Amino acid sequence: MPEILQYSFFQNALLSSILVGVLGGFIGTYIVTRRLVFIAGGLAHASLGGVGICVLLGISPLAGAAGFTLLSALGMDKLRRRLSVREDAAVAMLWAFGMSLGVMCVFLSPSFLPDLPNYIFGNILLSTSEDLIFLTVVTALTVLFFFRFMRYITAIAFDSDFARSQHLPVDRIEMALTILMALSVVAILRTMGIVLAISLLSLPQITACVFVRNFNHIVVGAMLFTVIDCLVGLVVSYFINVPSGASIVFSSVVVYVICKAIKESCMRYKKIQVSGR
Repeated sequence: MPEILQYSFFQNALLSSILVGVLGGFIGTYIVTRRLVFIAGGLAHASLGGVGICVLLGISPLAGAAGFTLLSALGMDKLRRRLSVREDAAVAMLWAFGMSLGVMCVFLSPSFLPDLPNYIFGNILLSTSEDLIFLTVVTALTVLFFFRFMRYITAIAFDSDFARSQHLPVDRIEMALTILMALSVVAILRTMGIVLAISLLSLPQITACVFVRNFNHIVVGAMLFTVIDCLVGLVVSYFINVPSGASIVFSSVVVYVICKAIKESCMRYKKIQVSGR
């Protein structure tokens, strides 16, 4: 295993793991706390539309995915707020539209995108300099925004109606977070792919919630568990030769189950100790 550390592709994978950990720690905690996992999943699948359009036009799929996902997020918000469309219906509509458009564009394209499966299923070992730059920029923007508006974000995440009653700029903060959520989903596409993208924005956060309830503590815990999940997944992928995206998600679930079992065991032990006194 140590000899693989000298290769640049593995170094890029490690750097991606750390950046995804920081990014997921912030925006993922908001997604889980606000119960927006379904929306984030819808945006991830809708991004295939942007990838397909760029394949058809012969330009960078990452740029197309970012633009299309951003427009999808804003369109979903408009459908929900102004046209009174149910949130789940708006997500399903954009999800289906993006996926179908992407598939049609790929089949209509005269060229072929060799790494299209990596956009669908992900491969952190194939992270390029372009991917790392985009991931770094999105992570930096997210961290700066959260540090600037953490008090507002925490209030909105737990109770947006109460936050609105306190005259906080809920709509503007939510809009900014929706944009960051869309960009975050695109930023980890090459790491996890369209199918599994939402995993790293939810599973480590859920694992952190096993031990803590404070928003800031969940952010820190989610960062730690995301990096652990990525590293364990990379090791599993290396030794048994399976896709890295799938092994990372599998590791995330295993880590959650282990943490949950540890927490339950500790609680039972405390009850036994209390009843024995």
